[in-house]
Amino acid sequence: MTTAIRGSRRFPNRSAACRSAVLTAITLALASGSDRVDAQSNWPTRPLRMIVPAAPGGGADTIARFVAQRIGDQLGQTVIIDNRSGAAGTIAADLTAKSAPDGHTVLMAQSTSVAIAPALYKNLPYDTLRDLAPVSLVAEVPNVLVVNAKSAPTSVKELIALARAKPDQITYPSAGAGAPSHLAGEMFARMAGVQMLHVPYKGAGPALAALIGGEVQSMFAPLVAVLPHLKAGRLRALAVTTAKRAPALPDLPTIAESGLPKYAIGSWFGLLMSAKTPRDTVNRMHAETIKALKHPETRDRLQAEGAEIIGNTPDQFRTYIKEEMVRYAVLIKEAGIRID
Repeated sequence: MTTAIRGSRRFPNRSAACRSAVLTAITLALASGSDRVDAQSNWPTRPLRMIVPAAPGGGADTIARFVAQRIGDQLGQTVIIDNRSGAAGTIAADLTAKSAPDGHTVLMAQSTSVAIAPALYKNLPYDTLRDLAPVSLVAEVPNVLVVNAKSAPTSVKELIALARAKPDQITYPSAGAGAPSHLAGEMFARMAGVQMLHVPYKGAGPALAALIGGEVQSMFAPLVAVLPHLKAGRLRALAVTTAKRAPALPDLPTIAESGLPKYAIGSWFGLLMSAKTPRDTVNRMHAETIKALKHPETRDRLQAEGAEIIGNTPDQFRTYIKEEMVRYAVLIKEAGIRID
């Protein structure tokens, strides 16, 4: 109303029809803005899609399903898990970056696609910091060096001795070239002074199946993915890859304790959305994520799987990603790994 009054005083010669048209345009603009605000405040208006850069059965998939179930219950909406494995998680990340920025698509990323891939690929179809909006770091998970329960090595030292005796004959799979499981193996081989053969698969699930089936000899796998197989006696754990022992397996030594001092590498998982998603929607997704992580049932289930729950702010997660990008870039350069 104030704008209309000022307009009529500033342009006294305009016709009533012209003034009416101006008022109509202002009203429509205000109504359009109101509709946009209402659309954001009513989020979500339909089921959400959580894209997972791994095949079913892997660490990312397991964590995603626990978190998705709780968030869905809180919002009263279904959260659909969309497994998009392959290309070190970059397919899933690119799909998220290019998704409609309406808050209905979220990526359960692991370190591979957002922190490692920029140092591996010359021409990524997305820019992590420009095209993806961090929501929260969900959890950190140690990797575990495991072997088939029927195989000979019962310790890290025995595996190293076997690898030295059989250069390039001891194989280890990964969730894809450049995945944390691949980098963990590269670091292990370099520090132990042995030659091991890397075999990439499309996800941790297929890689684990190959290990259980005897197609490969060892694996640096996420604890969350191998715990059920350890309990069932299908796999044997030799050591954890992180600097500290895992609370879920307190009696299992670290690789550093087992003869390779300073060895330390793990995996982490976090939620991101398209960078064009309204900040208010990102903040609401963050609030729901933190609420889900604090829920006793979700917390207990994730901790039982060996995950250390984190939960931080979008800005803190962005800073963390930047630091991880630098750390992995150094490791990848030293190892001479490149995927064109």
